[in-house]
Amino acid sequence: MRKLLTIAAALTVGGMMAASSAAAYTKVFDPATRTWMKIGPGAHSGKSPIDKKVVAYDGGQAPGTVIIDTGERRLYYVMPGGRAMKYGIGVGREGFQWAGTKHISRKAEWPGWTPPPQMVARERRKGRHLPAYMEGGPNNPLGARAMYLGSSLYRIHGSNEPWTIGQAVSSGCIRMANEDVIDLYDRVDVGAKVIVKR
Repeated sequence: MRKLLTIAAALTVGGMMAASSAAAYTKVFDPATRTWMKIGPGAHSGKSPIDKKVVAYDGGQAPGTVIIDTGERRLYYVMPGGRAMKYGIGVGREGFQWAGTKHISRKAEWPGWTPPPQMVARERRKGRHLPAYMEGGPNNPLGARAMYLGSSLYRIHGSNEPWTIGQAVSSGCIRMANEDVIDLYDRVDVGAKVIVKR
């Protein structure tokens, strides 16, 4: 499994946000482009460190389909005319990866978050206590938008940690920077097919 290696000094989120010099950054390896990326204080704006772009697409799926390539850490929204919008994403860490076909069953703006019981128990074993429920907003880990995948525990959602985009960090959900998840949310319909590939 490809691992993203974070190098440079370990910076706290608050430290990164407060940093004013160009020297304050984290460097991560992007397996899709095979290049090192600098992620600095600007990553906290809600913008992805990986720019979205329109690409050619000939994969045989209908417009409106979402294709998630977890190995590449990219999400493709299929558009008419042999094109797709390509976004950077964060994916499940080792042991939390999955593949399959789902459909978007619901969409929500600034969703509230109810941690699933499995996550609550897992985090409690680590000495961390999660809230029973967290109101939607900028501090919510689901970010600005969420698209629910069938009746599963998984979602495509925003993130209040945009510097994690391009990494394998989640408990199985697909993370996007808030700016990108808003863009996808406005394009995709409830009922859309979502194909997750490993």
